[in-house]
Amino acid sequence: MGIVISLDQHRAQRAEVAARPPRVDCFFDLADPASYLAFERVERLSATIAWRPAVLPGGGRWTPAHVEARAWELRLPLMWPDREGAFARSMRVAAYACEQGRAEPFVLAASRLAFCGGFDLDDPLVLAEAIAAAGLGLEAAWAAAADPERDVAMHTAGRFLAAQGATELPVLQAGRALFAGEARI
Repeated sequence: MGIVISLDQHRAQRAEVAARPPRVDCFFDLADPASYLAFERVERLSATIAWRPAVLPGGGRWTPAHVEARAWELRLPLMWPDREGAFARSMRVAAYACEQGRAEPFVLAASRLAFCGGFDLDDPLVLAEAIAAAGLGLEAAWAAAADPERDVAMHTAGRFLAAQGATELPVLQAGRALFAGEARI
């Protein structure tokens, strides 16, 4: 006689797995205003969010007018940062925050400073505010901000997303499914 399977035990294990919220990877770029618009809704998902900084080759496909109209539609404040372009230091700190399990508070604070307050995230005083809001150690965060080696993983993640067909950020990945762009979130 072979091994007897306990159906009750099997059902209990399946129920336990089904009760766990799904894990969703959220790829973002702090310089991307569409990511900011999505962050305000992503945090409400009943899923475990794994935040992942990424730099998509070629950048996003949004226009300022589109972002402003979408912010109005979502009833979210929008103020353009003092400086446009990549926020290299803040993205490195975002990667560090992910490692420390403090990504969500850092990402939300940083994006709100940039797109609600209009602040330059690579300004040391502004970046220090986001670091403090996330409860990160200032010295370790500054060390991360100065480490260009952190850029490699973000560019690798962006190339992976592009190879999967993503043309804009943010991207949510649930299992094998990718949802690219703020409008798809």
